[in-house]
Amino acid sequence: MSVAGNLIRSARFRAEREPDWRALEIVLAKAERHGVGALSFEEAHALGTLYRKAMASLSTAREISLDRALLAYLEALCARAYLAVYAPQQRLGGLLGRLLGTGIPGAARRLWPLILAAYAILILGAVVGYMLFLADPLWYQTVMPADLAGGRGLNASREDLLAVIYSGEGSASDQLMAFASTLFSRNTQIAILVFSLGVLACIPAAALTFFNGMVLGVFLALHADRGILGDVLAWLAIHGITELSAIAIACAGGLHLGQAVLFPGEIRRRDALRRNARDAVKLAILAGMMLVAAAILEGFGRQLVQSPGARIAIGIAAGLFWLAWLALSGRRTR
Repeated sequence: MSVAGNLIRSARFRAEREPDWRALEIVLAKAERHGVGALSFEEAHALGTLYRKAMASLSTAREISLDRALLAYLEALCARAYLAVYAPQQRLGGLLGRLLGTGIPGAARRLWPLILAAYAILILGAVVGYMLFLADPLWYQTVMPADLAGGRGLNASREDLLAVIYSGEGSASDQLMAFASTLFSRNTQIAILVFSLGVLACIPAAALTFFNGMVLGVFLALHADRGILGDVLAWLAIHGITELSAIAIACAGGLHLGQAVLFPGEIRRRDALRRNARDAVKLAILAGMMLVAAAILEGFGRQLVQSPGARIAIGIAAGLFWLAWLALSGRRTR
């Protein structure tokens, strides 16, 4: 067919269907400006009908090879209509509210056995580390990473350790912020490793969590040996309840991924991983939020609050806040 014939056919095709396209553009403009919820019943019904007509027009236009400008126009119009019809109709604030209100707490309640198991692994590691130190203090140098010791080695006296525990008065705010940033980076790396290693049949995630417990155990044993266990527990409490809980929750998310590898059931492991990742990722987000809170408490609160009683009270209050949120948020009464 000649070029003139194609142009005539294209013009006739457009003239027959253009009123529907224009009507669809008007409905789409309102939906994009105010949301689909702002459409009346008639407009919402027309949106679906006009979208199907536009898709049929696009299919026909592709088959009869009409001009490229018309094809581009129909493709853009159908793409806009697709997003209006099928994309999630909730804005970012609504999605965030649903994630915090029901998504994360619901995932935590569904996976509470794994969270308890991760806590048990962490506590068992702490007990083992504590007992190893009692058996031979040289285990401290073996277990404790040099960058975490911060000068608190076997040669540190009781006065040296107390000076670290009760330091921080008069510190500049920029130094506290730098300290918090360093600790947040380290804790985030631990949580990411614990979570991501869970996919390797759970064992590496559990082993890393156990090792972190051992580090805590030898650290406490060193201070107990100097007679200041209560002081160091108060020093740790202000941020430790939140931070250790974040590591345990990240471990639980990793274990949930590992379950999909070990016990996929009657579906493929890839599908089992996709299924378990829905709740596991929510636990990872929760762990990240808790690490941010722990970094703030560690970098500021612990340095500015010097009273052991106040430190313990703040730590317990933070722990109760997380527990109440995860246990109660999103529950619906019948």
